[in-house]
Amino acid sequence: MPSLKDIRSRIDSTKNTQAITRAMKLVSAAKLRRAQHQIVNLRPYAHTLLSVISDIAATHRIDHPLLVTTSEAPKKVLVAVLTSDRGLCGAFNTNINRFAERWYNQNKASYEKVDFIFIGRRAIDHFRKRGLDPIESVQSLAREVSYNLAVGIADKIMNAYASGEYDEVKLIYNEFKSAIQQNVVSETMLPVNIESSTLTKGEGGFPPDMIFEPAPEEMIDSLLKKHFAVQVYRAMSESVAAEHGARMTSMENATKNAGELIRSLTLTYNKLRQAAITTELIEITSGAEALKG
Repeated sequence: MPSLKDIRSRIDSTKNTQAITRAMKLVSAAKLRRAQHQIVNLRPYAHTLLSVISDIAATHRIDHPLLVTTSEAPKKVLVAVLTSDRGLCGAFNTNINRFAERWYNQNKASYEKVDFIFIGRRAIDHFRKRGLDPIESVQSLAREVSYNLAVGIADKIMNAYASGEYDEVKLIYNEFKSAIQQNVVSETMLPVNIESSTLTKGEGGFPPDMIFEPAPEEMIDSLLKKHFAVQVYRAMSESVAAEHGARMTSMENATKNAGELIRSLTLTYNKLRQAAITTELIEITSGAEALKG
């Protein structure tokens, strides 16, 4: 049985841990508010940009390498897996890594070529242990996500796709829903899907006789590159917001568990202390009775 000194030491250690988890929760809550505000403002822009592209492409029947869709199933696929650089956020990274690993095991026989890009150190460490090396990795999500970082990643992916190296590009990440809910999402980023065009839904759009300056082909090319970069940036922002939410929830649970452990240890400490006092009193009383006898 542990001594009173050992229990006292463990109580102090648990209190220190509780103070750390409480501080981490507050930090994550502050970062979550900024990240949530950013993603809420970014989503409408990303969706509207795709709608504009869809309307122009559908109105003028424009073909573009990033819009090409064939009836043949893709044979060469590039998968970007987006995790965090740090842990202590519950099952945030585990869910992503397991989903990507399960997808790979189930679909690798269907493709001639499957390559990975890992964004975040947790994905790199997870798949390295399983002997799966990426064609490229990025480890800079511990800092604030920047649009320039997303543009750099998007350009490399678009160049590989446009050169015919890949037929399809997928992105696996955690989509932010709330502070306590994150959904694992697998999106096909390339080729760009324009079926969401407002014209095809009968909701209006650009008139067929509208004159564009510059030409629609030039606008589509510029907007598609912008769209893909924005989608990568949006996914990174979604992941960061989801990470802060998961870490805040995880640290809140850790703080509660530490409090319960402290109460349990304190109760044990008081019982042992009371037992020790009772034993001493009995010994003193027995000694006094022996002297009287």
